[in-house]
Amino acid sequence: MPGVQAGSAPRVRAAAGLLVYLLAGLYFGVVLVKSEAASWYRIQEMFRFQSFHMFGLIGSAVLTGLVTTQLLRRSGLNSRDGQTITVTPKEKGWRRYVLGGLTFGTGWGLAGVCPGPIFVLLGSGVWPILIVLAFALLGTYLYGVLKDRLPH
Repeated sequence: MPGVQAGSAPRVRAAAGLLVYLLAGLYFGVVLVKSEAASWYRIQEMFRFQSFHMFGLIGSAVLTGLVTTQLLRRSGLNSRDGQTITVTPKEKGWRRYVLGGLTFGTGWGLAGVCPGPIFVLLGSGVWPILIVLAFALLGTYLYGVLKDRLPH
């Protein structure tokens, strides 16, 4: 075909695959905004036990994750590139989950937002969230530096 280089078909397919992920991410962002999951006020209501709204959203997400994980474990499905999808069991132990949960929860409570909605809020034009994003990236960097000294 004139004008098409050899080897461009895999790149086109990869770009089309990325488009699917972009559209799924956009849809997820709209759902987060419309369900008010990215609302600082809704998150504060949850932490003060003043509203069931966020507990219902989180509970439905956990239930969806449990069902989806079980279906993936039992189905033997393949990924887009033909590899079998496997769900690796988590290591036993509690310290890492308690410390990680406390760290995550503290940041969530102080900032009023968890990592996913940071980008949703940026897309919505809430520019002060850039401060939260900067510190989230700093925390991720510090974890990378300190991970060998942390309980895993």
